[in-house]
Amino acid sequence: MPIRILSDDLASKIAAGEVIERPASVVKELAENALDAGARDIRLEVRGGGQRLIRVADDGAGIPHDDVPTAFARHGTSKLFAADDLFAIQTLGFRGEALPSIAAVARITMISRHADEMNGTLWKSENAQTLIYQPHGAPRGTVVTVEDLFRNVPARLKFLKSPGAESAHIAELVHAYALAYPRVRFSLVSDGKLVFQSPGSGKLMDVLVKVFGGETAREMLAVNSADDPAAMPASEDGLPDAPLAPPVVNGYITPPSIHRGNRRLQYLFVNGRWIQDRSIAHAVTEAYHTMLMVGRYPVFVLDLRLAPDAVDVNVHPTKMQVRFREPSLVYRAVQRAVRRVLHGKFPVPTVAPASPLTAPNNFLSASPTASLAALDLIPPTDGGASQTPLHLPAVAADGTPLPPRPVSAGTLPMLRVMGQIFSTYIICEGPDGLYLVDQHAAHERVLYEKWMNEREISPATQELLEPLSLELSAMHWAIYESERENLERAGFRLEPFGSQTILLRAIPSLLEHKEPRKTFLEILDMTDEGGNPIRATAEARLVMSICKGAAIKGGQVMSLQEMRALIRDLENTTAPRTCPHGRPTMILMNTAMLEREFGRRG
Repeated sequence: MPIRILSDDLASKIAAGEVIERPASVVKELAENALDAGARDIRLEVRGGGQRLIRVADDGAGIPHDDVPTAFARHGTSKLFAADDLFAIQTLGFRGEALPSIAAVARITMISRHADEMNGTLWKSENAQTLIYQPHGAPRGTVVTVEDLFRNVPARLKFLKSPGAESAHIAELVHAYALAYPRVRFSLVSDGKLVFQSPGSGKLMDVLVKVFGGETAREMLAVNSADDPAAMPASEDGLPDAPLAPPVVNGYITPPSIHRGNRRLQYLFVNGRWIQDRSIAHAVTEAYHTMLMVGRYPVFVLDLRLAPDAVDVNVHPTKMQVRFREPSLVYRAVQRAVRRVLHGKFPVPTVAPASPLTAPNNFLSASPTASLAALDLIPPTDGGASQTPLHLPAVAADGTPLPPRPVSAGTLPMLRVMGQIFSTYIICEGPDGLYLVDQHAAHERVLYEKWMNEREISPATQELLEPLSLELSAMHWAIYESERENLERAGFRLEPFGSQTILLRAIPSLLEHKEPRKTFLEILDMTDEGGNPIRATAEARLVMSICKGAAIKGGQVMSLQEMRALIRDLENTTAPRTCPHGRPTMILMNTAMLEREFGRRG
């Protein structure tokens, strides 16, 4: 097959695919251009999740008439002049790819007037072809309208999610830049409705209230590494004086009492640039060590200020990833700054792990039906293996790791309940050996199948004695609006009650013993997570979230009768081996494994 040079049209579409992944990518590029132009008021409008229309208007410096065609040319930029500039970037944009990439996959119209010109400019193009380029009356600033995104790339359209889901991604992006630039007023209108507006007061706390809601924002703790007596002094612009100095860390974190089941509301900025960095997110989580349950994550907004040559932002076309010159230095600085605040507010007691040689004497003499929760064994706090001997067989005689294996597929055998460990796992004896059953995952499976078997019948609801008012964060409000029909079908009775506030009048009877406010917000969080391995429908995903919220939690002590009833119910389900999300409900330590570990066979 001969080698050919790609056509300009095809090359433009390939390049656009690297930069413009979804409607939120367009909003990001246009918002960053507005911020680089010094805008103090940025207004965004989207329709149809951004696929039908995206309009971004700003009051920035504008583009001179003669520079407009260059702005739409590949690699046309005013922010770089030499190769050395790549290692000292102080603007959000620099590649010169945003406008030409958008123009390659949509119809785009721009009206812009530079601050030094009397008239503005009208530019219109479609499929990267210029249609109109002429003078046009306009106020100072720029308005960019993008219509029919990916109309000429139908394959990309198939990968877009629902308009509601795409709108939620756009809202998340607007929230991020409102948090990064509290002095700028951001307004977001979705399908004709104002869904978010930051005050532009310059106070980060004012934006926190808008994004997370007043209740959460008031509980958040300020982080400022400059207050650390051991911190190096910063220069007047807030950046460290030396390239290899630790970063200045500012922002807010939630106390240990406020957490989520995912990392969605974790906003990290480097010199005002919104990035995603697993290492830094892990540093924050590690700072909460022993303060949060495994699988729970804090909410935070942190801005790291470094010397421009200490960070490389030219890593990925989307500019969401950076490379630090001294990553370990940044990691330690973030962890130290967060940990210092938490230790000042919430001193952590030190608990020594139980030694195998000093395990309680009643471990060997406990009756087979006694609850092992009373043994006061220390559960693992880092998601890894416990240091107690009850997780045998952890290693073989030669030191080779031998983790317990998940139970294989097939029907569940009759199990005899023996007790409970860590107030989380039910110990059972079966024909093949010892079974450890995750009580939360098992109860999830039982509730899910019961619900789905009765879904043709209207779900039972529990009326609240008094309507409960819930002030939702901007993200929760977006999820509520997109899932409202499914929530009501599942048994919630909800009523809008002002801006980002709802009245909760009834809940599914499955949740009648739960705290309504906390459980409802957890369900919104879990519904937002997605990632279901069986590609369930929206209704099924919501039911999974409700069952997860209603199920017995890890750490809850159960009576022997309750454990027996749960195991019997699990045996009667059609898929007892996994919870609805695909996580195993049990693991098996078979007889052969136990005999090998105790040296009873070779």
